[in-house]
Amino acid sequence: MPCPPRHGSGRCQKALRGNRLAPGRERTEMAPLATRASDATQDLALMASAAVLGSVTIPGRPEHVGAARSFVAKALGEASPVTDVAVLLVSETVTNAVLHSRSRRADGTVTITVIEIAGGTRIEVTDEGSELSIPVVKGHSCVTGGHGLFLVQNLADQWGYVRDELGTTVWFWLGCHREDR
Repeated sequence: MPCPPRHGSGRCQKALRGNRLAPGRERTEMAPLATRASDATQDLALMASAAVLGSVTIPGRPEHVGAARSFVAKALGEASPVTDVAVLLVSETVTNAVLHSRSRRADGTVTITVIEIAGGTRIEVTDEGSELSIPVVKGHSCVTGGHGLFLVQNLADQWGYVRDELGTTVWFWLGCHREDR
């Protein structure tokens, strides 16, 4: 089965997340460099093979990050070869959401979705967005804090993000036949 697109395609993203766009609005997303006619066929095959293992919405507060970790661990189970890495990466991405997005407001929320797709697991963390920041990988060792996406970049097989006027979704994909890195 083919791997999912490197940074996702709009059609696949939309089918998996549902339509969150206001009428007449466009998505901003990390896009592939080239689009071919066969991409639509690949997207359809990926969507047909996808199964949502679970989705949960938590309050956008730091004290609820543990609930996100527990949810992912339970959704994947102890036997999954990706559980430990998935729990770590969801902890990092949910922490980013509650620290750097509008989800940190008193009534803010973060949604975590676990999807089995294309021989692996895709996890999406959707927050309420930020007018001031976008997901940025900080890999310099002299910088304190801010290494969550660096971990995602180095531990996930693929990752990306989608922004629109309603929020930001950071996603990562872990192949189920992973060898320790």
